[in-house]
Amino acid sequence: MLDTGPSVATPLLVPTRTRLGQIHIAVTDPERALSIWRDVVGLTLINRTPDRLELGVGGKVLVVLETGADGPVVPHTVGLYHVAIHVPTRRDFARMLNRAIAARIRISPTDHLVSEALYLWDLDGNGIEITFETPWRGKFVEHDELMAVTPDGKTHSGREPIDVPGLMAELDGDETPFAPMPEGTRIGHVHVHVDDLDTAMGFYRDQIGFAGQLLSRRYGMGDVNLDYAPHILAFNIWAGRNPAMPPVGASGLRWFEIVVPDAKTLSKIRDRLTIAGSDVEDIETGIETRDPAGNRLRVLLA
Repeated sequence: MLDTGPSVATPLLVPTRTRLGQIHIAVTDPERALSIWRDVVGLTLINRTPDRLELGVGGKVLVVLETGADGPVVPHTVGLYHVAIHVPTRRDFARMLNRAIAARIRISPTDHLVSEALYLWDLDGNGIEITFETPWRGKFVEHDELMAVTPDGKTHSGREPIDVPGLMAELDGDETPFAPMPEGTRIGHVHVHVDDLDTAMGFYRDQIGFAGQLLSRRYGMGDVNLDYAPHILAFNIWAGRNPAMPPVGASGLRWFEIVVPDAKTLSKIRDRLTIAGSDVEDIETGIETRDPAGNRLRVLLA
């Protein structure tokens, strides 16, 4: 069995209507950033100012790129592992792969069973995952290795390559095979580098209030969710022992947003953070805090 210790599963403390909001990421150059986030990922540029690019779908901003960073992401530091953008249909997922192939962008198509994922990086090293959720195909289990199992009991590594020709067949008859991401696309999960799995689990589960799902010491990763298998937040220790905070001015995560549906939920989160000794700052429509590793997040009222 995996060395996971006691079960980390817990009841959800926040409403299932809780969701992720915008994510703010620093980049060095706006045109280089747009060549990936707009032209390959497929987000639409909604607003542009001298110091930021606001990208999203259907007029809704999902990703804010803060331009003017003085260097790329620094390896072996706390921060963003990747932001996962979840698309509504498998055809939308195939279109993303089609754009990446046309642009000759390095990409990793991976079948997690509970989802299909395409991994890539922008030109500053910010990690991006494009996800099509398929929780009906199975679930993750804890055996000698972290793996997934189908409803009929067949094992699956959860890290197998996607059948690319089968995926691209989704575009047969498609008159817009390079169409950008449609309305219904959303920030599905955020995955961050941390310095300790237990304190990260305690923060995102017991203080923020998501349900504990997995903590694998052998794999070096944990996650929390709402009420279905694909996680909403994940954290890992793959940056190495005692990762430093990134230097000021480097590309990478600035903050991400958790949006709660009512003032009562926001108040309870504030109380849990305060009791646990986490720093809490009141901001417009919500609060700002940091996880124990230093990753910054905002909890906002919808």
